[in-house]
Amino acid sequence: MNIPLAERMRPKTLDEYINQKHLLGENAPIRAMLNNKIISSMILWGPPGTGKTTLAQLLAELSGRQFFTLSAINSGVKEVREVIDKAQKQTLFSEGGTPILFIDEVHRFNKSQQDSLLGAVEKGYITLIGATTENPSFEVVPALLSRCQVYTLKELSKNDLEQLINNAIEKDDVLKLKNIQLKETDALLRYSGGDARKLLNGLELVVNNQSGENEIIITNESVKSCIQQNIAKYDKGGEQHYDIISAFIKSIRGSDPNGAVYWLARMIEGGEDLKFIARRLLIAASEDIGNANPNALMLANNAFQAVSTIGYPESRIILSQCAVYLANSPKSNSTYEAIGKAQQVVKQTGDLPVPLHLRNAPTKLMKELDYGKEYKYAHSYEGNFVQQEYLPDELSGTKFYEPGNNKREEQDKLILKYRWKNKYDY
Repeated sequence: MNIPLAERMRPKTLDEYINQKHLLGENAPIRAMLNNKIISSMILWGPPGTGKTTLAQLLAELSGRQFFTLSAINSGVKEVREVIDKAQKQTLFSEGGTPILFIDEVHRFNKSQQDSLLGAVEKGYITLIGATTENPSFEVVPALLSRCQVYTLKELSKNDLEQLINNAIEKDDVLKLKNIQLKETDALLRYSGGDARKLLNGLELVVNNQSGENEIIITNESVKSCIQQNIAKYDKGGEQHYDIISAFIKSIRGSDPNGAVYWLARMIEGGEDLKFIARRLLIAASEDIGNANPNALMLANNAFQAVSTIGYPESRIILSQCAVYLANSPKSNSTYEAIGKAQQVVKQTGDLPVPLHLRNAPTKLMKELDYGKEYKYAHSYEGNFVQQEYLPDELSGTKFYEPGNNKREEQDKLILKYRWKNKYDY
């Protein structure tokens, strides 16, 4: 039996698991669950290839639980109930712990499918572990979400991915018998997009492409040549899922409505989840257009609501209208850049104290300590504006927001310059 490299390299212990120390390190929540022999229902949320399935399997193996698995793509209420019946019998007639039911891509379950899990989770017949690449707050019904702890898996770093490659070459029973010379890794890493499974599949493809040779040399050129010859066709669960959505968003960002509509058609014909596309349009409306055209976010939000209400095939028209509108809109990433800069400063400077004049003063003691004493109420001044400090003293004058070069934000820049004079150097 030809077992893929990604499967052969699947971690057998928590210590073999790469990354996710915030969940699996010493005193981290999931490791603490195992130490206490209590596994709670959970949703694992993170990018593809970060080890969600592997983590679920490890939890079952290390806790001695029976492991049931379903894929939300090809399972319905009937399959869910069948598995719950089996798990219920296991719980009643076995001394082992509650069986674990793992559901991959749980965000693809509709409301009735998710509701069918509620009773079994509530009564303790199963411990549910769901895996999703989508924000559970949007895609998991509140009743089910309230019964699960959400754990976020972080994307793998370059060092993590290179460690995976080296581990495979040195430790895999098949690859370690070959004379593999790893010269370059950039192309493999780019191809993987941070997906560990995709990375190992690509490595195996490149190695097999040179099978029969005395020495297998892996370079960026050999990787590109091999993968271009063997690239998979797009389908909703295929390797190019994230490449296609990337091309779609970049076409919008690049103001090309033709490219946007083409990649939209590719996704629709491939059976992509239409709400997944609509969510990406919402993100693009804020990240890439922002205040250059604030109406873009409202239109994208209306498109999302309409797609959620109408469904296919008519919703394709709504998506097309929204995609073309966003592609034709003026572009600005100024607010995206602003929050990124602000978050970086917060990470570097920590919890700086709130200036006294900006603090809330609900108690007598706080008022005696001058909380809010020097605060100037903007509406009491001409033009509803008065100069005062809104940042911690240590950051006074720091500029996070830089208006974009577009008609709408040029007006913002003039107003900011007039109000703040030289404080922020607009």
